[in-house]
Amino acid sequence: MKIQEIARLAGVSPSTVSRVFSHHPGISEEIRERVFAISKQYSYHPRLSTKQRNVVIITPYQSVYPVQCCVEMILMALTRELPNRGFRLEILPQDNLERLDAIQFCAAAAIGAEPKDFQNWSDRFSVPLIILDREAKRNFPEVYLVRSDEEQGMELALAHLSGCGCRKIGCIIHGTPGTGNTDIRCEAIRRFLRKKGLPADDSLVCFGRDEEYLEIIGKLLRHKIDGLFCPGGSGGILAAYALSLFGKQIPEDISLIASEQTFFSRYGTPPQTTITPDYAAMASAVADVIEDRIAGRKHPVRTVLPYLLIRRESVRTSAG
Repeated sequence: MKIQEIARLAGVSPSTVSRVFSHHPGISEEIRERVFAISKQYSYHPRLSTKQRNVVIITPYQSVYPVQCCVEMILMALTRELPNRGFRLEILPQDNLERLDAIQFCAAAAIGAEPKDFQNWSDRFSVPLIILDREAKRNFPEVYLVRSDEEQGMELALAHLSGCGCRKIGCIIHGTPGTGNTDIRCEAIRRFLRKKGLPADDSLVCFGRDEEYLEIIGKLLRHKIDGLFCPGGSGGILAAYALSLFGKQIPEDISLIASEQTFFSRYGTPPQTTITPDYAAMASAVADVIEDRIAGRKHPVRTVLPYLLIRRESVRTSAG
């Protein structure tokens, strides 16, 4: 089907259809919905304009942990990579998405958004949406996922702790069950610990919010842990502070691995060993999706990238 046929069925001119697909702000909602409905009925996917280079970055509209701590790092990577590929950026909080109807853009990238909130994306827009740092149980039209391999990341950290001699590892997953990536992380942690023959019950693997870390670490110390893994949020900062209050030294008493915090982890006392998403690779993957879509090439719905381990001084050597 050609754009002229879409125009005939919608009762508008081909130029109007073109404006709909390029998200021209001067099109009424009625015409926009009519054109999208017809294109969806006939499985018509317009090719993106090679001239349109605006990309909207959708950010959380409030502090959402454990998302907020990595938003800035993802955003920095995107602002380096996308302009290098010739794209212009507009930052838009998620509570201001109605502005999308008034601007022209060739793609959008949402940081830490829930895919289910965008399941009807293709009903409104004919451009790709790339969601970063999230997984979805099913696919939605024009929605792509770029995320880190949570299972691999959890195993990477725990393998380092166990390889350095830790035999009773406490884990505090930042956040609450059923939100973000918490459940994926919990299942991966338990699976790895059991595979290694290490304890993995609820007394050692738990969820926590900022204000709960002190109490949780106190309980973990009563179980005589020798290693601590704190994925997500500001777990590394909170854990180091809590351990100091209990008179525990890192790594002499407790080896610690957390999630990378660019402006803290390397400056901690001692500097913290961390796992980190490959933010540069994530930004590059976002640009790849957009460029493939513009060129009319197919692109995988999911791009899953490995975590990296940054070795510093908060994990003792096996000889220690």
